[in-house]
Amino acid sequence: MTDPRDTESPPESAPRHTQLRERHEALGASFTDFGGWAMPVRYSSDLAEHHAVRSAAGLFDISHMAEFFVAGEGAADYLDFALAGRFATMAVGKAKYSLVLAESGGIIDDVIVYRLGDERFLVIANAGNREPVAAALAQRAHGRAVDVADATDDYSLVAVQGPLARAVLEATEALGTFEHPLDELKYYAAVAASFDGHPVLIARTGYTGEDGYELLVPNAHVGPLWDALLAAGSPLGLVPAGLAARDTLRLEAGMPLYGHELSLEIVPAQAGLGRSVAADKSDFVGRDALAAVVAADAPVLVGLVSEGKRAGRAGYAVLDADGPVGEITSGALSPTLGHPIAMAFVAPAVSAPGTELFIDVRGTRIPATVTTLPFYRRTA
Repeated sequence: MTDPRDTESPPESAPRHTQLRERHEALGASFTDFGGWAMPVRYSSDLAEHHAVRSAAGLFDISHMAEFFVAGEGAADYLDFALAGRFATMAVGKAKYSLVLAESGGIIDDVIVYRLGDERFLVIANAGNREPVAAALAQRAHGRAVDVADATDDYSLVAVQGPLARAVLEATEALGTFEHPLDELKYYAAVAASFDGHPVLIARTGYTGEDGYELLVPNAHVGPLWDALLAAGSPLGLVPAGLAARDTLRLEAGMPLYGHELSLEIVPAQAGLGRSVAADKSDFVGRDALAAVVAADAPVLVGLVSEGKRAGRAGYAVLDADGPVGEITSGALSPTLGHPIAMAFVAPAVSAPGTELFIDVRGTRIPATVTTLPFYRRTA
């Protein structure tokens, strides 16, 4: 997304900034490079922001995500071929988690697809995978009655996540600037709304394990929308939240992160995503590879829990009594649960819930128990 204050294109190696850069700086944000973007990693503290999302609400700038509009009379059939899921039978207004697969069956990216009309869809992909997803979507559109448009540079995306997320949106509506039909909006769906008379797409999705909303808005209007949400939500406990809290929240919710739990070397079944593949479709990219039998000893994704305060981190070895059996992909001391949690790929023979293993934490064997995902599930 182009910063309107830039008169020239930045060097290729320079991280990009979202339209909310000045607001983040005014709020005291620390930044990190993520997917080629300079993104807020925290504003106050990781723990405070994490707990705010679990108890009230957090406001995230996720404008680094990539957006692709797919339109045309062949749009649904095209997505059935291009992605792992089934979209021809998807109702207008609904959303679906899906995967962009390589011919090898490996994962190029995980995406969320929204059906905006009979012949119009929105695909939201991860920031770091914008180029490979764009290339895959363009190549797979060849010869089909469909138009694929990369709209990443035209839109901003913010998320309100937490048990009071709806109350925040309703409080913003009370300011007289926000109109939205939230009563019609179910989970994993999207609805058209407006802010200051400008179009907003509100999706009831998220990446934290809490209820919440993601709001897609043209770049020019995201600043006032951010300000209005923050002003209306602050009395309810809403705080701006960065990527550090987002990471511990998604880990507690057992949600995969590309480059950790997902990659070109991992097929969906290994990551517990077999249900995201409509294997009975007549044709889709990666189908032939997935139809082959996965090696019996291919590692599978599991959750690990342990006691104490020493958490396994990405890259740490997982062991049984005889030696290495896997590797941590994501790990942290859970702010909500108060003990270490991790996701790891391990050998199938040691993947059953209740299996006792060890994590090699800098030379010390820490006992860990295999558990089902997610680690945290909201109660309402």
